[in-house]
Order: sequence, then structure tokens, then C-alpha cells
Amino acid sequence: MLILASASPTRKSLMEKASFSFSVVPASVDERALEIEALEAGADGRDLAGLLARAKAEAVSKLHPNAYVIGADQTLALGTELLHKPSSREDAARQLDHLAGKTHRLHAAVALVRNGELLWSDIETAELTMRPFEPEERDLVLDLEGDAALTAVGGYRLEGPSIRLFETITGDYFTILGLPLLPLIGALRDIAPELLSIRA
Repeated sequence: MLILASASPTRKSLMEKASFSFSVVPASVDERALEIEALEAGADGRDLAGLLARAKAEAVSKLHPNAYVIGADQTLALGTELLHKPSSREDAARQLDHLAGKTHRLHAAVALVRNGELLWSDIETAELTMRPFEPEERDLVLDLEGDAALTAVGGYRLEGPSIRLFETITGDYFTILGLPLLPLIGALRDIAPELLSIRA
């Protein structure tokens, strides 16, 4: 049995398109509390993504013995500053303006846990440069994105109209979407190949 410990519709869609047979069980963890504790201990955005992915997988694993549980998380780092999902359209506009003309990093982590034991984990990083833009163009993109902009860290979705705001992108596409899919498939092939033989 394979479980995705994430409420992200994007991660669910990626898993479905790869023809995995899996269940979705969102993890119940206090992400902000874990973040504060980790940052106080000297963690950076990359470390935090890995910590959160593992915590989510472990939390769901406790409830589902013998299941292989995938935890995933993503952080956005602008230098040493971490951005989160915007709470409103106005917040999304502020975040986009803050990112305009700058390069930021997306750290995407994935962890595979069974019976509370970490079997494998990985963290991938992508660099994205957003070009300068006028408020009118930003507002048009937010109009086109609608509420979806509030579901993504940084207030944008690369797989949506937000792509119009970018200048350059370096890194794996799946990493940018929040699930390093190719390393995950490789790990499952090594650890539990039977999970790859079952089609959704």
C-alpha cells in the first residue's frame, strides 16, 4: 500500500499521471511550529523542506502500519528570507512584487517512510528568475490564476498563467511543482518495485 501524505492537488496529479496506485492521507503537523524550531536551530530553507517532508511522512506512517508513505514539502527562499503561501490576493500581489527582478530558489523535498522508519529521502533545488513587470501585468496574471494563486508558495504557479512573469528557470520541472518525481521513482524501484507494477 502506498500513501501520499499531502493535500496538494498538484502532487496528487503528478502521482496519478505516473500511474501510481495510491491513497491520499494529508498529514496533520504544525508546520509553523516546526519551522520556528528548525530556524532557531540554524536550519535554512533546504533543511526545512527536508524536515517537513519527513515529519509529514512519519505522522501518517504512525496511523498506517506497513504502508509506504510519501511525505513532501517545498520551501521558497529569497536569499535567507522564506516566503509562504499567500493568505489573500493582496498578499499574493505583494509577494510577486517582492520577487520581481530577482532570483529565488525552490527547495523540494520528498521522504519515504514505512512503520515509522525513514527508508529514503531527497532534496532538489531549482533557481527561478522573475522579470520586472508592471502592476497591470501582475494583476492580469492574478485574475487568470484566481484562487489557485493562494495554493502555491510565492503566490504563483509555474504550470499556470504565472509563467508569463518569469525570465529564466534552472532546474527540474517536477522539483518546481513540489515533488522530485524521478528520484522518487528510482527509490521505489530499488526499495519496493512491486509498487511500480500496479497501475491506478
